[in-house]
Amino acid sequence: MSTLRNVVQRRNHKERGQLSSREKFGLLEKKKDYLLRAKDFHSKEKRLKAMREKALFRNPDEFYFKMINSKTKNGVHIQQRNEELPAEMIQLMKSQDKRYIKYHRDLSKRKMEHLKESLHFLDDGEIQNDDDEEEEEEEEASSRKKAKSNHIVFVDNEDQVKRFSPAKHLDTLPELVNRKFNRPTIKQLRKANIIAPENNHDLKEIKKERERAYKELASRMKREEQLQKAEKELDIQKALREKGRKKKVGVDEYGLSVYKWKAERKK
Repeated sequence: MSTLRNVVQRRNHKERGQLSSREKFGLLEKKKDYLLRAKDFHSKEKRLKAMREKALFRNPDEFYFKMINSKTKNGVHIQQRNEELPAEMIQLMKSQDKRYIKYHRDLSKRKMEHLKESLHFLDDGEIQNDDDEEEEEEEEASSRKKAKSNHIVFVDNEDQVKRFSPAKHLDTLPELVNRKFNRPTIKQLRKANIIAPENNHDLKEIKKERERAYKELASRMKREEQLQKAEKELDIQKALREKGRKKKVGVDEYGLSVYKWKAERKK
């Protein structure tokens, strides 16, 4: 008889859904949902009760140094060392570890090196305007007063001095000898396809490109400094968590405290 009961197809009972007039209240809560909600409510209730009992029976003379060394801001506990770091670096330190920061530092260094190499091949697009020429002459005069760099070449005798040719020595064209950078050799000039700017507009575009590249390099250098600071801070915070007597001896270049640990003999 039991086998016959299983053969006969029975009605599939479906769960009741939320009424269309009450869709704004979300899905209709089932018993399993209520159990989870009730369990969460009672666990919070028990924790609050335990905290009230702890506050009721606490020792009024209780003291430890963290009470005066640590502080809160808007009810949130903060570390004094993290105040000196940018907000994005603190988030990076909290979410990742030292290896992740070191990986990004290596990537940033490679990009910076590639950018520095490419900057040597950007043309110095000087726009020949009257105002610009006067400003450039003033800047050149002031820079010459500040510092004057020389390229010294040593030879064996006076005869070589008379026959010395800078263009031949540097293996470049005579027109490029006075350049301090972007001075390609004759071999590089033969291999490379150099497109010279034809008008003032092209020169302006080259100058804009050069300025953009330098801005990117400056921002990457700043990020490299911040990553280095975050990596160093992780090392210090790890050392502070370890045992051992320590003493504050000063402040480093970033404004963070520097500690010195007492030397202990290891067994």
